[in-house]
Amino acid sequence: MKKWIINKPDEQVSRDIASRCDIDKLAVDVMVSRGFTDFDKFAEFFTLGELEDPFVLKDMDKAAEAVMAAVDDYELICIYGDYDCDGVTSTAVLYDYLLSIGANVMYYIPERADGYGMNIKAIKYLHDQGVKMIITVDNGISAIEEAEEIYDLGMKLVVTDHHQPGQTLPRAEAVVDPHREDCPSAFKHLCGCGVALKLCAALDGGSYDTVLDQYLDICAVGTVADVVSLTGENRYIVKNGLKLLENTDNYGLRALKEKAGLRPNPRSTDIAFTLSPRINAAGRFGSPITAVKMLLSEPEDAEVYAGMLVSLNDKRKETEAVISKEIFDYINDHPEILNERVLILSGKNWAHGVIGIVAARVMEYYSKPTILITIEGELARGSARSIKGFNIFKCFQNAEDLLIKNGGHECAGGFSILPENIELFKQRVYTYAAGMEHMPMTELKADKVLEPADLNIDRVKGLSKLEPFGEGNPPPVFAVLGAEVTRVIPLSGGKHSKLEINYGGVRAEALLFGTPPARLNVRAGVKADLLVTLEVSEYGGRESISLKVSDHRPSGFNQNAYFSAKECYESYRRGEELNPAFLKKIIPSREELAAVFKAVKSAKAADIDRLYYSFDPRVMNYCKLRICIDICEELGIFDFKAGSGIITLKSFEGKADLESSKILNELRNRLK
Repeated sequence: MKKWIINKPDEQVSRDIASRCDIDKLAVDVMVSRGFTDFDKFAEFFTLGELEDPFVLKDMDKAAEAVMAAVDDYELICIYGDYDCDGVTSTAVLYDYLLSIGANVMYYIPERADGYGMNIKAIKYLHDQGVKMIITVDNGISAIEEAEEIYDLGMKLVVTDHHQPGQTLPRAEAVVDPHREDCPSAFKHLCGCGVALKLCAALDGGSYDTVLDQYLDICAVGTVADVVSLTGENRYIVKNGLKLLENTDNYGLRALKEKAGLRPNPRSTDIAFTLSPRINAAGRFGSPITAVKMLLSEPEDAEVYAGMLVSLNDKRKETEAVISKEIFDYINDHPEILNERVLILSGKNWAHGVIGIVAARVMEYYSKPTILITIEGELARGSARSIKGFNIFKCFQNAEDLLIKNGGHECAGGFSILPENIELFKQRVYTYAAGMEHMPMTELKADKVLEPADLNIDRVKGLSKLEPFGEGNPPPVFAVLGAEVTRVIPLSGGKHSKLEINYGGVRAEALLFGTPPARLNVRAGVKADLLVTLEVSEYGGRESISLKVSDHRPSGFNQNAYFSAKECYESYRRGEELNPAFLKKIIPSREELAAVFKAVKSAKAADIDRLYYSFDPRVMNYCKLRICIDICEELGIFDFKAGSGIITLKSFEGKADLESSKILNELRNRLK
């Protein structure tokens, strides 16, 4: 269960802005809800303008001069990239451009097993190949030692990157990074491919004409894939790049679009969920070189490379499913792990290229920071995903003496560690988390409460003016409160559900993908609260509004009481002291235990959240409900799979002896 945050735009501000522009009021409400309350800033968001002069970036003039000198002297130049989608697209763009102006150029991308960024072994290899200049893309800003090695070997270095620099910059002919403190550029959120694109423009005398026409579609893919803010220049890159992507001249992208089943008029979400995962799959399960070759290929090879990426992505999904099942099975067998503030799980030979993705999904499901560790012989590697408010990088720093290497930021990080230190690392993380007064939780945000009158095709179509959607500009989410559920319809053999609702006199259909009717927390005849996104769909020449539900619950749900009681239950299970006043509220009576038993018996297999919703929360708080389940499980009445939240009734005869429950007696003793 997730915490909902429902914003409320200032109605007067919305009306004022809507009266001064041609943007629909519903879209204006979304923007005002997100803080665009000043008309000039509001207008600036929709004004794409042009990209800033590439030479505004600090050291760009030096970079262009050094690279052109190497091109003129026909020195062997190596583009040194990274194995993710941003690194791959950056490499392809800069390599192809240098090749087009007659450069003697090659590219090199380390495999994922080699780790992120430059390494001494690769530098020596490139020196042996006769490389005279290395140009980094999407990396290099922290390569202090490696830069010295480059110059010791008589080579030159040009760094182009977009990551945060340290206190010392690497030795180089030029260091181009918008995050440099002395960089005067106005926009700081370019991805690596965006910086590489600007280098190409600088090499063309500062003109974007050729490079945008040639590479903007590729750059849009890299920008969306790297989850950088889709505002300012990135909005320009993606919005215009999507237009080129529709009828791209790049044979590799064209083949990948076809094999991935990309719809016409692609959106940024199509890049995020269709194209970039397949490009990233090369670095996770094969070689990133395959993805670069696809982007640089001729028609006869494009189909082959695109097919390889699709196959690698299928393998990635299969591997994720295997690891995820192993994790959920472990949690079902060891439910106590869910009471920890941070989830830490380890396994042998989990593919380190996907554990970050799996960690994100586990975190999303359980609403807890998650660290997954794969043990590979004498070395273990970890990947973490966290929730804003719990800085996972600072958490790692608290255990730095146990780690061989670590890096990251507030919400994501990675590390390597000796297997024998994993248990000590776990305890160090638990101790760090225990110092938090309250752990943050996953929040689902709605831009506003949807009015029945907003369910209008023209208004919903008006939301498209906010595109492209992505980081910093997510698709609008709306709260539908107090909708009457008139009918529940199973879809695809019960895999999905459709709700027919009456919302203030307006009839609509709401789709819940991946949620069968048996797992719904609402039923026909009750009122529901929904978080939805809106789309206009067309079937048989008729347009209709489609509501896609991201979360749902019975109307009027008191989330503050729920999360407070849930936090109390986990604290109790960790053995921490509880307030005596609250202890009285969580010790169940015989009648309450009987009520829980009857509810599970009638359902045969009950979902924990659905079971909670069936009781009056003023009488049966979440903590008490979980204790009832624990007691019934202890006495052999229930089987509870905490990983999935499913309670089933065991074969049980006679009456349960409640006085024999250690859990119940321990709670009573605590109260004494």
